[in-house]
Amino acid sequence: MSLQVSELKVYYRTLKGEVRALDGMSFELADGEIIGLVGESGCGKSTLGKSLIRMDSRMHHVGGRVVLDGKELPIADDRRMNEFRFKEVSLIPQYAMSALNPTRKLRRMVTELLKSRGTAVDTAELERRMDQVGLPREVLDRYPIELSGGMKQRMVMVISTLLDPSLLIADEVTSALDVSTQKAVARALLGFRDSGYVKSMIFVTHDIALTHHIADTIMVMYAGKLAEKASADVIVKAPRHPYTRLLIDSLPEVGVRYAERRLEGIAGSPPSLLHPPAGCRFRDRCPIAGEECAEDPPVVEIAPAHHVACWKA
Repeated sequence: MSLQVSELKVYYRTLKGEVRALDGMSFELADGEIIGLVGESGCGKSTLGKSLIRMDSRMHHVGGRVVLDGKELPIADDRRMNEFRFKEVSLIPQYAMSALNPTRKLRRMVTELLKSRGTAVDTAELERRMDQVGLPREVLDRYPIELSGGMKQRMVMVISTLLDPSLLIADEVTSALDVSTQKAVARALLGFRDSGYVKSMIFVTHDIALTHHIADTIMVMYAGKLAEKASADVIVKAPRHPYTRLLIDSLPEVGVRYAERRLEGIAGSPPSLLHPPAGCRFRDRCPIAGEECAEDPPVVEIAPAHHVACWKA
C-alpha cells in the first residue's frame, strides 16, 4: 500500500475549546490509485489533506498514524516533516492561484525552490511537464501577474510534482475555474499519474461529477468521520449511506428539467465539531435514523472494497 491512515485525530485549538475536525479517520490508498474526497464544507476534507503534509499552528495531532510507503510520517513535528515534503508528499494548495511569489519570475522561483531541496533544475524535464499541462515555455520568463488564473493553477501543479512525490494532495484545485479549464486541469492530473510523476493522489473537491471522471475511488466524509468509501461508479450509481444518497440526489442532471425531477437539498445543518453529538453524527438529519443510531456506527466492509459507517447500510 502507498498510504495507510489509521485512526487519525486532528483537532483545532480555539478559545472555546477543541474543534474535532478529524475524529478517527482510517483508510488506505494503493499505488497508482486516485481517491476523490468529497463532502459538505466543514466536514474535514481540507484538514485531512493539510494534516498529511503540514499542519498549521492551530492544528493539534491528537492521535493516529500515517504510513507512506512503509515509513511513518512524523506529522506532529513540523521540522521533521521537512525531509518528506515535495519529495515524498506534495500539495497543490486550495488557493494555488495566489501561491506564487509575485516578485519573482517563474524560472527564478522554480530554481530557488529546488535549490532549497538540494536539487538543481532539469530544464528539459521542467519543459516536458509544462508541455503536458499545455503551458508555453515563455511562461517561465514571466511574473505570475502576467498569467491567467488557469495558467497559474497549472504552473503550481508542475512545481508541486517536480520531485516526483509518492503522494500528491490536490486541494480544491478546480473550484475557481471555468468548466473548460476544470477539464484541462483534470486531464493534467490524470496525466501526472499515468506518466509516473506521482504515484498516488488524493483529490479534494465538492464536485462529485468531476470526481467521478478523475478518481478510481470516492471517499465521502461527514463531520470529521468517514461515511462511505467505494469505487467511483458504486458511489455514484449505488450508494449505501443515507448521506451519500442525499448528496447524489441534490445534484442536477444534464438534460433533466425541473418539472421532471425536483432537486432536494439535505435538511438541517452539520453538527458543531466543538461539541459533536454522541452516536452517528448524521442522525439528526437522516431520514431513516433509528434507536440504534444513538451508538457510533463502525466502518464495515459490506462488499469487496465498499466500506460504510451506518447501522442500516
